[in-house]
Amino acid sequence: MAWWRDAVIYQVYVRSFADSDGDGVGDLPGIISRLPYIHRLGVDAIWLNPFYPSPQADGGYDVADYRDVEPLFGTLDDFDRLLTEAHRLGLRVIVDIVPNHTSSAHVWFQEALHSTPGSPARARYIFREGRGDGAEPPNNWTSQFGGPAWTRVTEANGEPGQWYLHLFDTSQPDLDWSNPEVGDEFESTLRFWLDRGADGFRIDVANALAKHSELPDLDDRFRHRRLTEAGHPHWDRDEVHEIYRRWRRVAEEYDGDRAFVAEAWLRDPERLSLYLRPDELHTAFNFHFLLARWDAGSVRKAVDSTLDAVSRVGAPATWVLSNHDVTRHVTRYGGGRLGKRRARAAALLMLALPGSAYIYQGEELGLPEVEDLPDELRQDPTFLRTRGEIKGRDGCRVPIPWSGEQPPFGFTTAPTAWLPQPAAWSALTAAREEGESGSMHSLYREALTLRRTFELDPERIEWAEADDGVLVFRRAPDFVCAVNFGNELAELPTSVRGAKVLLASTRPPRRDTLAANSTAWLSIGRGQSVATRRRSST
Repeated sequence: MAWWRDAVIYQVYVRSFADSDGDGVGDLPGIISRLPYIHRLGVDAIWLNPFYPSPQADGGYDVADYRDVEPLFGTLDDFDRLLTEAHRLGLRVIVDIVPNHTSSAHVWFQEALHSTPGSPARARYIFREGRGDGAEPPNNWTSQFGGPAWTRVTEANGEPGQWYLHLFDTSQPDLDWSNPEVGDEFESTLRFWLDRGADGFRIDVANALAKHSELPDLDDRFRHRRLTEAGHPHWDRDEVHEIYRRWRRVAEEYDGDRAFVAEAWLRDPERLSLYLRPDELHTAFNFHFLLARWDAGSVRKAVDSTLDAVSRVGAPATWVLSNHDVTRHVTRYGGGRLGKRRARAAALLMLALPGSAYIYQGEELGLPEVEDLPDELRQDPTFLRTRGEIKGRDGCRVPIPWSGEQPPFGFTTAPTAWLPQPAAWSALTAAREEGESGSMHSLYREALTLRRTFELDPERIEWAEADDGVLVFRRAPDFVCAVNFGNELAELPTSVRGAKVLLASTRPPRRDTLAANSTAWLSIGRGQSVATRRRSST
């Protein structure tokens, strides 16, 4: 079976992981120094957020050069050393690629600004004349970061001129993927990193590359929606699939099962599965699971709809609880002791499901969202473009606490990190949790070890009859996962009574029960049957 079908991948947000040179910002040499930590956790691969040359207007997702390393983070030699050391430890390396837009500092966009309307340089992007006398944007599209999705440029003669599209920040002009030159350039970029030994790519906003050729206004059905549906003029258009068919052909020219994972926020799992057809992408993040409420019905629906959809195209599901774009799940699940208890349960649930899973750096330490960052230190363009109305994503990007009793907790030798860490994180350092039985870190490490010891069915789960608020499913003849979403003790179903508890997020007070807001992995006799309601398969 290909490695990516059931891999557990650890997400490294480069600027917040480990700083090697004392400037308060994480870097590639810092990651190299901490690879043994990632290896000990027991994951299969790492995913690196963008480390390319960039003005850093959006945390590196404004790329100025796709084939080099931002000096803030190191050099190409550092990347090669990281790749070599990761491979030596048995870790594969996935890199981020940002194909929807470049930085406004990219040489292509600078050429466009200094060229005339209708020029080949402008044809790489989406430039249009304004409405009326040209003073109004070409349409009513809005930026995902707030405000209009269009910015007007000043032409060489000093007069106001055309407008360019940016679905995100003004510093991130959208590329025109109907221009063959754009596709050729990105194929060359894929080959550049594959030739160096990268094991795959995470594709940023994979569902945004194709736009309606006429750029029509958004009607009320689509305005201000992030999870989108078919027919949208700039999200999830059918034309995007030919791009990924081409990329799949490139990947298959290389040995070692190189893989793609799509970031695609889609309302319909069936639409998401279209990206996973055998001639397109390998995997895609399942945000339905991430967004599900902490209750049995919501989670069951997310799991069933995902498994049913991917089964039709022969792809694995890909589960995720947190990442660099969303509030950390300890906080989403209620914060404090309750949030941490539920986060422990969610981790065991996720790692028991068929398919691959992603762990965002720090979730194995139980890090919460940092919600009280001073406004003057916030850097997310969402915060800046909404004038503070939306706090943005900085709170989930605060640097990792490695050791010690006070900030910066071994992250840097500088007095402070690029974003300040809470003093309370002294109880959540990697050094403390690695050596502490029962910690969040030990739970993840034990789960990742156990996950490999059972011959789990790679394609399906078997649901068992259970009380309201409880989910129970079987993945192997002798492996059952049981989750209690309620705030009270729950009884295990009769069909799994007497099972041995392999691992529990919270130990139940007595046999054959589940503690409130907890998950348990159980071993049952191979001949013991599980009363089922229905089967979900992938």
